[in-house]
Amino acid sequence: MTHPTPASPAPAAALVRTAAELHAAPRPGSRAVVMTMGALHEGHAQLVRSARELAGPDGQVVVTVFVNPLQFGAGEDLDRYPRTLDADLATARAAGADLVFAPSVDEVYPGGEPQVRITAGPLGGLLEGATRPGHFDGMLTVVAKLLHLTRPDLALYGQKDAQQLALIRRMVQDLNFGVEIVAVPTVREDDGLARSSRNRFLSPAERRTALALSRALFAGRDRLGAQEALRDRADAAPGDSARAGALDALGESRLAADAHAVAHARLPGPAAVRESARAVLADAARAEPPLVLDYLALIDPATFAEITEDHEGEALLAVAAKVGTTRLIDNLPLHFAPHGAAS
Repeated sequence: MTHPTPASPAPAAALVRTAAELHAAPRPGSRAVVMTMGALHEGHAQLVRSARELAGPDGQVVVTVFVNPLQFGAGEDLDRYPRTLDADLATARAAGADLVFAPSVDEVYPGGEPQVRITAGPLGGLLEGATRPGHFDGMLTVVAKLLHLTRPDLALYGQKDAQQLALIRRMVQDLNFGVEIVAVPTVREDDGLARSSRNRFLSPAERRTALALSRALFAGRDRLGAQEALRDRADAAPGDSARAGALDALGESRLAADAHAVAHARLPGPAAVRESARAVLADAARAEPPLVLDYLALIDPATFAEITEDHEGEALLAVAAKVGTTRLIDNLPLHFAPHGAAS
């Protein structure tokens, strides 16, 4: 009796340290790249799995692991940032990476700190850029270099770093990079906290406080949903004044008031969304340990300017705060229905 030959295990992702090694590696099909600073978690793994799916079985997935000194400002956590290359290799391999490119600082910046850099422009001075001057210039400079070094067809980035994603898209458009930028939705823990390499710095008590970031975003989203549901009821109400008057004549004053309110419901306003999110953050500011809010913003995802009360279409509710010594960011995409949808 013959037995089937066991399938050979998939080849492990190769670790390369230099641009020369990377360029010498065979390149079948299209190449998708996932850029990281290491300390890989499930959010990074999802990026790699998405890259594997997009590149296809005949393509190649490259994960870069590089802690970029240019995007850390004075007093920020460059030295504290976790470096876990062995674990990162295992995570990248399990998620489907073919190559892990982990260059040294000297390999990426062979002449020392670059004298010529990418500048982020006006968008780079808002929100995260206002809090961390120069951060986005350093980020775009290393992304540009890594795009040149890896030469991908696709590059994938997480939606959690929404401003980074917007700036990379703008750089690729403005400077004619021949690469497609793909956004991957934020990956969350079971309790709602957005996955981040910095979560490991949170004590149990700090983590409980930090949950206010995602809860604030969900509260804003739920307020929007509730008001849209009220609008839908208004759309479905058969007549407004006539219906309310008929109910009132029958002595149904509460139903009359409800009919009137439903029939005259308006579209959800950005102010209400901000109010709901801010209430959650205010409670967390009184917690122990407290949440120290940096910003809460409801913005246009293209310009990162605050939206107005008559905004229609896509928006982004974004928050940044510090709990203990750890600074965290999060965001949630929202959609404001057209004003003409209300009756």
